[in-house]
Amino acid sequence: MTIQDLKPAEIWKYFDEITKIPRPSKKEEKIIQYLLDFAKEHNLEAEKDEVGNVIIRKPASPGKENHKTVILQSHSDMVCEKNADTEHNFDTDPIQTYIDGDWVKAKGTTLGGDDGIGIAAALAVLASDKINHPPIEALFTSDEETGMTGAFGLKEGFMKGEMLINLDSEDEGELFIGCAGGMDTVAEFSYKKKDVPENSVAYKISVTGLNGGHSGDEIDKGLGNSNKILNRIILNAYNKFGVRLAEFNGGNLRNAIPREAFAVITVKEQNAGALEDLVITMSNDIKNEFAITEKNLSINIEKTGLPEFVIPKGTQKKLMHSIYGCWHGVYQMSAEMPGLVETSTNLASVKFIDGKIKIETSQRSSVESAKYDMAQTVASVFKLAGAKVTHGDGYPGWKPNTNSEILKITETSYEKLFGEKPVVRAIHAGLECGLFLEKYPYLDMISFGPTIKGAHSPDERMNIPTVQKFWDLLIDVLEKL
Repeated sequence: MTIQDLKPAEIWKYFDEITKIPRPSKKEEKIIQYLLDFAKEHNLEAEKDEVGNVIIRKPASPGKENHKTVILQSHSDMVCEKNADTEHNFDTDPIQTYIDGDWVKAKGTTLGGDDGIGIAAALAVLASDKINHPPIEALFTSDEETGMTGAFGLKEGFMKGEMLINLDSEDEGELFIGCAGGMDTVAEFSYKKKDVPENSVAYKISVTGLNGGHSGDEIDKGLGNSNKILNRIILNAYNKFGVRLAEFNGGNLRNAIPREAFAVITVKEQNAGALEDLVITMSNDIKNEFAITEKNLSINIEKTGLPEFVIPKGTQKKLMHSIYGCWHGVYQMSAEMPGLVETSTNLASVKFIDGKIKIETSQRSSVESAKYDMAQTVASVFKLAGAKVTHGDGYPGWKPNTNSEILKITETSYEKLFGEKPVVRAIHAGLECGLFLEKYPYLDMISFGPTIKGAHSPDERMNIPTVQKFWDLLIDVLEKL
């Protein structure tokens, strides 16, 4: 059985097609062309702007011409993460999907359900002649995952609608009416290459098998951070044996909790055995700490060839201590909305690149001032260590409106369809809705979707039964409007 055999056929047909189209962030040319070809095939008006946003317009069903236009919004790019042992080129290769019980998964890579299922739902609505709906605009924004370029670049007047349904949330049974804002903080150390100390041997230490995941949705789950774990081991090894660092490569994306990290270190030959023993002991301790949340955590040490250089001892100490001191995880829970993370930060990646060491972090908060406070907290640690620190422009949050018309309609539809009340809440992840409000302040918005777990990691999986509920709810809301 393949995903082409799943129900509802309307939505899975398009999702299957989308998985075959490479669409990394900032490289959405193929999916953009697919959307424009779709519009032409269905005789629908379409427009593309200079930043890669695509809008497709469909007239209202008979009798609904005078209703407010509804925008169905999703983003065209996907997070491209794969396991270290997986051969996959996201620029050219299709996603290899398979079914595991009630879940659709991908073989060793992210699935792209975030937000491929949102694209598929919008296309299925546009293609259908069976849904009684108001005028529709389907907006597909570009580069949501690595900078929200499409939402930032959206021009006033590109959309005509007054109501917006964001199809980019990942918890069926929950209706989202607010989200966190976010920004990036990047630290950079420079270094000069130093000779490898005499009478040294080299080791590669790897941290793998962590769950990783979305740095907003999953940040409160107590998951391990590969960069923090690896740095902890190296600092302890330095304190005991004076190990020298030649390479550190951990994490990839600012909005993903890092799953894997690798380092090459050198140690005096007479301390080699003791170093191995230390890593084994620390591995057992750390695995015990994460026994509940990270059952597949693996920490390995193996001999490797001597590197060409090591970094200066002073730079190494500043790097290790600043990574150790940098906050990662939940910083503050919301007092206003129980269970909601208010402020957090993610120590996303550490990379050695051409004489520089680049550390990328991302901050999120539903309180704008707290977002900047968290960014300064992270920046201060690295500035004290002498790093050059820069901040991204960031994006605003989306303040909840509990009196929303589309919220009341969606709540009523959900309860009628499924016999229970949905949960109405804000999300700690970043949605584009806050940016839309800056240019379209009159928009009445809501976000809902099927259940997706492990987004932004190769463990990403989409729950099949909830896709049917997502589709049923979307159709009912459109018809109620």
